[in-house]
Amino acid sequence: MTTGTLSHREPDHSAPSAPHADTELVLTADVPLRERDPWPLTVATYNIHGAVGTDGVFSPQRIAGVLKEIRADVVALQEVPLGGRSQPDVLALLREETGFHAVEGPTLQSAERRYGNAVLSRYPILAKESIDLSFGSREPRGALDADIDCHGHMLRVIATHLGLKPAERRAQIKRLLQAFDTDQAPVILMGDVNEWFMWGRALRWLVSHFEAAPAPPTFPSRWPLLALDRIWISPRQRLLQVQVHRTALARVASDHLPLVAHIDG
Repeated sequence: MTTGTLSHREPDHSAPSAPHADTELVLTADVPLRERDPWPLTVATYNIHGAVGTDGVFSPQRIAGVLKEIRADVVALQEVPLGGRSQPDVLALLREETGFHAVEGPTLQSAERRYGNAVLSRYPILAKESIDLSFGSREPRGALDADIDCHGHMLRVIATHLGLKPAERRAQIKRLLQAFDTDQAPVILMGDVNEWFMWGRALRWLVSHFEAAPAPPTFPSRWPLLALDRIWISPRQRLLQVQVHRTALARVASDHLPLVAHIDG
């Protein structure tokens, strides 16, 4: 990935078409934008566990319900079914339910199944790029890098889902840090970092880059003990508040709770 101007990522020049296993699409919608300055902005990260709840029931509608409870402007999603012969396109359903713009970043792709990261945004998504974070023979991982136009205020959002092994996460964080260009626009990194220890080496690298941010526990959703989901922003002073969304619906809709942050302009 080349750093510099916003044009380094793939722009959206055309209307959406039918998904293809080898194509990543920027899906747009006619979203009524707010007649005000976008700040403070609400963002969230949410591992939706394939839309399978803690009761074992597949229900994208419950995920949509949680998103409506959160009322965030931008949401990073992980473990999102993106269609294929053997599964529905959950992102398409969430886009329809919320009326938001949507981009996808598949990490698993086959004719049977497409699966990975996604970003939903109240505001137009101008460009996006998928960053490959795969490590050896481990499960493919990635990050989705999106440029969002919030009423003329440019925002860069990186949504990611890191690996389970410490060495894997360290390699992935190194790749992410190489991709950041914090001088260009506010940068938000959010996602499931899978770090079970508060001060794992990979987390220390991120904190040294972004500064420390609150990290309340989000997993497991019924009795949250681990802060697997994180939100960082650069510059740090724009981060106003970080909180976990705890409702009866959120506790059953996925094995993770959503993490929500409020950001100033």
